[in-house]
Amino acid sequence: MSSLQFQEKTKLEKLFRMSTGFVLGFNNGTLQSLVASSVGLNILDEKYSENGTSKANRLRVFWRQEPDHVVGTVLRELLAAVPKYWEQQGGEEEIPEDEKEAYIASQQTYERLLGVEGAEHLQELKAVTYDDNFRLLARQVVESIERGEPATGLDRLHTFLIKYFRQLCSNRGIPTTREETLNAVFGKYVNVLEGTGRITSDMSLKILKFSVNLLSSFNAVRNNESLAHDNSLLNREESFLIFRNITALIKFVESIEEAAATT
Repeated sequence: MSSLQFQEKTKLEKLFRMSTGFVLGFNNGTLQSLVASSVGLNILDEKYSENGTSKANRLRVFWRQEPDHVVGTVLRELLAAVPKYWEQQGGEEEIPEDEKEAYIASQQTYERLLGVEGAEHLQELKAVTYDDNFRLLARQVVESIERGEPATGLDRLHTFLIKYFRQLCSNRGIPTTREETLNAVFGKYVNVLEGTGRITSDMSLKILKFSVNLLSSFNAVRNNESLAHDNSLLNREESFLIFRNITALIKFVESIEEAAATT
């Protein structure tokens, strides 16, 4: 079930002109193809017809039944089709202003849906002990994603990672100092993991070691393109890319720590 809010749905319905039962200029086949190619689901499946068989009704049920990342992916593809549809309707100058505003707002909606699942994971990590600062950092990161403003949370994510990996190192008896950078702390952690033999795939180990370089680049983003200082913020698309890759790394590390705790 997606977390689409009433106001978000209202803007999407206006933008996609769903009051007519249609979705933009899609017919059954082209809408089916778009959904299948983006998320591998069949929107003509019977389970999406509980409110009727029109394309608009199927999409409404799809929004209700599917999780955030699936709905967000399909919305991204539908939004990409809007400018072409507007051209077919006589050009952007013929489009009402409220519909144009709905288009801009809906960009943030799909980005929120695509980011929220990974970010929420930061509040549920089992390999670390949450103190008040840890909880605050995790909440601030998640809130920046939920608002569709990932760039505002990049410095919080960076601080969260330093705290997270320092604690993991401490759990394993690895000394760290406050002067060490994020990538230096993570590099120590990866070296110990390599020695334990818990990483069985050579490719997985290479990805972890390459992540040391990625986190080095994240230091630069935090210092020069986040709210850590008086900076111009990184654009939304690249900010989401960073969030998705960082949260994927944390999920993998968490799985390693959970496995270690049970043996």
